[in-house]
Amino acid sequence: MKKSVFFGALAMTGLVAGAAMAQDSTTLAAVKERGALKCGVNTGTPGFAVPDANGTWKGFDIDVCRAVSAAIFGDSEKVEYVPLTSATRFTALASGEIDMLARNTTWTFTRDVDLKNVFVGVNYYDGQGFMVPKDLGVSSAKELAGATVCIETGTTTELNLADYFRVNNMEYEPVPVESFTEAQTQFLAGACDVYTTDASALAASRASFENPEGYVVLPEIISKEPLGPLVRHGDDAWADVVMWTLNTMIAGEEYGITSANAAELAAGTENPEINRILGAEGELGAMLGLEKDWALNVLTQVGNYGESFERNIGENTPIGLARGLNALWTNGGLIYTPPFR
Repeated sequence: MKKSVFFGALAMTGLVAGAAMAQDSTTLAAVKERGALKCGVNTGTPGFAVPDANGTWKGFDIDVCRAVSAAIFGDSEKVEYVPLTSATRFTALASGEIDMLARNTTWTFTRDVDLKNVFVGVNYYDGQGFMVPKDLGVSSAKELAGATVCIETGTTTELNLADYFRVNNMEYEPVPVESFTEAQTQFLAGACDVYTTDASALAASRASFENPEGYVVLPEIISKEPLGPLVRHGDDAWADVVMWTLNTMIAGEEYGITSANAAELAAGTENPEINRILGAEGELGAMLGLEKDWALNVLTQVGNYGESFERNIGENTPIGLARGLNALWTNGGLIYTPPFR
């Protein structure tokens, strides 16, 4: 009996020591010392990441960067945004040029394992689609044999396109482009018959056209594109900070914690999960190497997942996206977070 108690105590001591070690993040320490988070973002996709007329970055992905900044500094604006193309994003992360990437990036096996990234979650479930001029007279992607297709190089989109045309025994002529902006320019100039990318980006692109009614997004979705933030392999404690910041936004929507009521709820509620999230109970912040009010700062300054979605890309915005798969699991979607305990 005494031996069992001894080994039980020894195991608990090991767990406590492990927890203390997990707080030691070289990336978090570097971010704190620098006084700003370096966040890699898209060079410009309306609704997701784009600078406004004053040069202020806004968007659904931008809110993830802002949320991490709020968690660390208690200030969502301590972010240095680094615009990156599809070709440069992974190199920038691997080299330490950025601390995290929040740039409509698909979670795949090779990007996770071979490129040694850690995807910390999914903030948008997407799929690849096709857009064509209405006067092309096409109603299905299976009618695109022989078409010229604008395609961003170095992306899963490029590989999915090749697979789709191969499976359907069709030929196509690729028109390589380097960025979302170049793809739009080439497509509108008639350099290609078809523009293919994530369906969300097609919606954002079409909404920005002078004559959006002149273009049609075809019904086929040909891939799974789970998009989300990522960090480098090798710093699990930093991955935890980014992961649980995203989870905070998701849990905020699930439990009805908004930017308007979070401060009031932080005083204490009858719901233990809300109390743990907002710091009224427990020491979750300390486990991450953050202050007790880290999650409260995320929710008051950036808002919950639903607030961010509706503000940036929802049905009442020019992008006009329905929640669909990106509804909470309680509403038939895939958005789900582990417990805060």
